[in-house]
Amino acid sequence: MQIRKEEIIHIAKLANLNLTEEEIEKYTNDMQDILAFANTINQVDTEGVDEKASLEEKYNVFRKDDVKVFKDRDDLLQNAPAQEDGMFRIPKVIK
Repeated sequence: MQIRKEEIIHIAKLANLNLTEEEIEKYTNDMQDILAFANTINQVDTEGVDEKASLEEKYNVFRKDDVKVFKDRDDLLQNAPAQEDGMFRIPKVIK
């Protein structure tokens, strides 16, 4: 499938982008490469392949909670937008 410069300009206009002529040319070539790759992928024979096939079947993989003790509370609270009594102060979330 061929992409025309006008299509790239139209997409840029929809995205409110101001592209230079060089950028339009680059994105036209990039989009043609992407579509050529997608066409190659579409031609792969997937007959008999389970759509959920994977090398590793893992379910409900969670990371272990690790408790970390911060030795310098003041350093930790430097990132707080607001603090009170040595703790993060957050807006009330329950009405």
